[in-house]
Amino acid sequence: MTAESKSIISKYLLIAAIVLLILGGIVSSGLFGLKWSSFSRFFPSTSFRTSVNEPPQTNRIVSEESVVIDVVDNVSPAVVTVGIVNNQAANDSFSLDPFNQFFQFGLQPTPSVGTQNTEQDIGSGFIVGADGLIVTNKHVVADTTVQYKVITKDNKSYSVMKIYRDPANDLAILKIDPPVGGLPTVVLGDSSKIKVGQLAIAIGTALGEFRSTVTTGVVSGVGRGITAGDAIEGEAETLDNVIQTSAAINPGNSGGPLLNSSGQVIGINTAVSQEGQNIGFALPVNVVRDAINNFDQTGQFNRPYLGVRYKTITKDVALLNDVPEGAYVLDVVTNSPSDKAGVKAQDIITKIDDTRLSGSMELSTVIGKKSVGAIVTLTVYRDNKERTIKVTLGNQSDQ
Repeated sequence: MTAESKSIISKYLLIAAIVLLILGGIVSSGLFGLKWSSFSRFFPSTSFRTSVNEPPQTNRIVSEESVVIDVVDNVSPAVVTVGIVNNQAANDSFSLDPFNQFFQFGLQPTPSVGTQNTEQDIGSGFIVGADGLIVTNKHVVADTTVQYKVITKDNKSYSVMKIYRDPANDLAILKIDPPVGGLPTVVLGDSSKIKVGQLAIAIGTALGEFRSTVTTGVVSGVGRGITAGDAIEGEAETLDNVIQTSAAINPGNSGGPLLNSSGQVIGINTAVSQEGQNIGFALPVNVVRDAINNFDQTGQFNRPYLGVRYKTITKDVALLNDVPEGAYVLDVVTNSPSDKAGVKAQDIITKIDDTRLSGSMELSTVIGKKSVGAIVTLTVYRDNKERTIKVTLGNQSDQ
């Protein structure tokens, strides 16, 4: 290559460099509406920044991680493990099967010699009172023949002094003797405000072995109906209006909290579907709030009791079937207040006293605000006619 050719090439390279510098200045300054992001479609693998101070496009991921970390740091000290302590003869000894369906820790015979002291983690819970009140699932502490204990995150163990089991829900309150200074507590949220798709965080003792396990997901659905427990062993319980979540819930998580991004408890982890993946269920925290308020006032789970199983007829369903909105009675419990008053299956309860059952005013909501022993007037739609029936509410604790 001649000297003249080299000189020409150098001039072209210099001109190209100057043009690129000018073009870069124009784009950086935003003249003529040009921005670096305008060229991103030509460079799909390149992440452009408009300023040296602008971070890469990972803000959402970093923010979500920070939210989860903050929630866990703040709430996990108030999440506990529920364990079992059982002294028994060798030929009567059992071991817990933490993989039984719906966290129902089945008992399996095990060979041993002599008398032994059996201890095992079987579930989770969370502290709602600095004075030692702890919430868990009723099925976690269903066995009345054993002694239960609670283990806090700092590995301190406390004997459960009293257990109050809610007859209407898969819910129990444990009482322990707290240390001097009290215990850290959770903050209860409002489950009526949760939205499908929002972040959900579960904390508990996974598989009855791994304490303080954290899993995340979203609220996958609300208003679900499930059967929790083991129908074969007679411990099954139908639960309505539960929260469905994709946060991984394993045997041992039962009784632990389901949390929102603010660290508030929105549900109690209760069950997992064995027929699918990432399908777990939690009791709405508002059920817990009502139970705790009732417990604080009475020292027990007194609940007004009507004695019917029902399905809500929404406005759309009512219009489609040419029937009124209300509570469609699926079944009447034998010898219940409803049975004694003459309520029948296939009745539609449209009003309780002066409150019409529609929208958010469901039968359980209205009855829950009544007192045990109160006389209520039910307006019932039967055979295309409305009639009134007076019912004296019973006490759920007596059932």
